[in-house]
Amino acid sequence: MAVSLREYRARIKSTESMKKITRAMELIAASRIIKAQQRARAAAPYARELTRAVSAVATFSNVDHPLTREEENPKRAAVLVVTSDRGLAGAYSSSVLKEAERLVERLRDEGKEIDLYLTGRKGEAYYKFRNRPIVRAWTGFSDQPTYDVAAEIGETLIESFLKQQGEDGDVDEVHLVYTRFVSMLTQDPTVVRLLPLEVIEGEEAPADSEVLPLYEFEPSPEAVLDGLLPQYVQSRIFFALLQAAASELAARQKAMKSATDNADELIKKYTRIANQARQAGITQEISEIVGGVNALADASAAGE
Repeated sequence: MAVSLREYRARIKSTESMKKITRAMELIAASRIIKAQQRARAAAPYARELTRAVSAVATFSNVDHPLTREEENPKRAAVLVVTSDRGLAGAYSSSVLKEAERLVERLRDEGKEIDLYLTGRKGEAYYKFRNRPIVRAWTGFSDQPTYDVAAEIGETLIESFLKQQGEDGDVDEVHLVYTRFVSMLTQDPTVVRLLPLEVIEGEEAPADSEVLPLYEFEPSPEAVLDGLLPQYVQSRIFFALLQAAASELAARQKAMKSATDNADELIKKYTRIANQARQAGITQEISEIVGGVNALADASAAGE
């Protein structure tokens, strides 16, 4: 019984150490998520206005630009999957990877070959373990992305998209799979087609209550699109990375809070069992002492 008691005390001690770690990670995620939300919220107006500007140019200029041109028979598609660099975030990475697998299956059913581009070590490990070819991966920034990384990713994808069909590494479509931050309790895996660009604002006239900005294209719509569309792609990727970072931190905080609560329950359970084992040990010792006293008493009585 004494050995069992020592084992339960060791389990309680190790669980308390684990609880301190999960509690610290929960507090760290809680402190970082506020900044991540602020960055995502600050980037939203820029992304929205840039989308409106690009849509206006693409809609009202009638320019046939390579980044907006639809291929008649697309053969290959690039898929950028945004995952995390670290674990302990619940089902965050697995959810976005499942969404990516559904997208890949749908594209293959359409007869398209897939080029995988990844961000985050979790996605890289997932596809490498399954011996799936990866064109390129970016890691080390999932919870604090920068615009420089988003610009590098955007330039790589645009370069592949602008290659002529049949060239090494050419793609006809570019899709983005990331986790959209809705609230602290809800994060939705989302699929967006980046290229060719889809015009968001239609050609119909705006409502009377809606005032759209007026644009003058200098020196020409083609030159404006050449400069604006790459920034638009990079901005959307950066905004997706910010959304994913906030989602990752929210998922980690929720997972670490659940782990801390489970540790509390385990400590209570092991403490209760240890107390029962201790009481059983004390009862057994008392019984042995009483039995010994009775045996001595019987021996003394027999000697008389």
